[in-house]
Amino acid sequence: MRKRSGFYPCVRVQSGGSAVISRAGAVLLTETVRKSGLDKAVSAALVPWRKPRAVHDPGKVLLDMALAVALGGDCLADVAMLRAEPAVFGPVASDPTVSRLIRTLATGGTRVLTALRRARAHVRWRVWALAGNDSPDAGGEVTVDLDGVLVIAHSDKQDAAATWKKTFGHHPMTAFVDHGPGGSGEPVAAVLRPGNAGSNTAADHIATTRLALAQLPKKYRRGRRTLIRTDTAGGTHEFVNWLSARGRWLSYSVGMTITDAVHQAVLKVPATAWTPAIEPGGEVRDGAWVAELAGNILAGWPPGMRLIVRRERPHPGARLRFTDADGNRLTCFATNTKDTPIAALELRHRQRARAEDRIRAARATGLRNLPLHDTAQNQVWLEIVQTALDLLAWMPMLALTGPARCWEPRRLRFRLFSAAARLVSTGRRRILKLARHWPWTSVITNALARLEALPNPG
Repeated sequence: MRKRSGFYPCVRVQSGGSAVISRAGAVLLTETVRKSGLDKAVSAALVPWRKPRAVHDPGKVLLDMALAVALGGDCLADVAMLRAEPAVFGPVASDPTVSRLIRTLATGGTRVLTALRRARAHVRWRVWALAGNDSPDAGGEVTVDLDGVLVIAHSDKQDAAATWKKTFGHHPMTAFVDHGPGGSGEPVAAVLRPGNAGSNTAADHIATTRLALAQLPKKYRRGRRTLIRTDTAGGTHEFVNWLSARGRWLSYSVGMTITDAVHQAVLKVPATAWTPAIEPGGEVRDGAWVAELAGNILAGWPPGMRLIVRRERPHPGARLRFTDADGNRLTCFATNTKDTPIAALELRHRQRARAEDRIRAARATGLRNLPLHDTAQNQVWLEIVQTALDLLAWMPMLALTGPARCWEPRRLRFRLFSAAARLVSTGRRRILKLARHWPWTSVITNALARLEALPNPG
């Protein structure tokens, strides 16, 4: 009897294979680009920066970079993974051509960024319309979460500085549209800032919110149907006044710092005024209560603002802060939403934690580091990262169902995009044949069928 040695079979490897496509599952992304019209929109936006005798369309080069980032790349040279598969991605520009385009777009400054952002906003409106009941505004409201991100720099790049966490790098401000518990989220703003930029700088919050609102359909750019959520960094007079200004009337739910005045007001709240906090399913949250503060504590803030505080027993091992009371951890937020129970408002604000998931996905999609030296070039890189994250959000929204809609980028790459296939030519058609034994082949084919059923962009 012949014995096997080791846990895995011994396989001989030879070069020279043909008609085999790696990352064949990436056709989900290319089909999303085609059905959404993102290719035409970006190409039209970058027409002023296309040289007369250019072989490669600047829009195609930029989208190739976004696809490479969506597939796990984190630098310009990673576009080589697309160049190796022309049957799926078409002709891909060389590394020098990509670098020259990034320098050209960086030189264009605000004009380039504005053109790219307008193109994404136009396509976003179409994607939401195609998604129907699966779109983030299916309930008639849109929620935008703002948060800062620390990006570590391992070399002396422009505007890299010491951060408040005693690291070195940049501190971009980002905004994401929340897709709710049944989806993920998509980026609508990213402003590159030095590493020493403040966390609670109201001017940066306002600038980021302006960019985020410009990405939404026009009916959501003002009014109570748009909710802006932030952590305590957004709890400043200037930012809250801007959100509630006449003619803007945005809804907000912003975290507030537990000051001494708030602490003293909490101590005066009677026991009967505390309401049990709730979980997403409606059940009572064990060991947590909420109450609304009123009176002089609201002096100087915009009319209609409500201040809601939560007290909760800390988990075992947690250290109490001097602002906590009676052994309970205190948190506070402000909102202008009326006619809603405070427990429901507190649950809505607590769900802002989903923004941390979006940031984790962004770190895994090109935001782990900024690969270029100049700030202007890294701002273009941020636009590429946002485009990649858009595709990773739009594809599940349009094509996936069930738990797969909530898969984060790492899981999408591992299960769907990494699938290999054999390229078969018959007549004038080229067909990708996915392996039958791959566990998620049916997920890929069903998703492609849903994308193909969508109308082509006009």
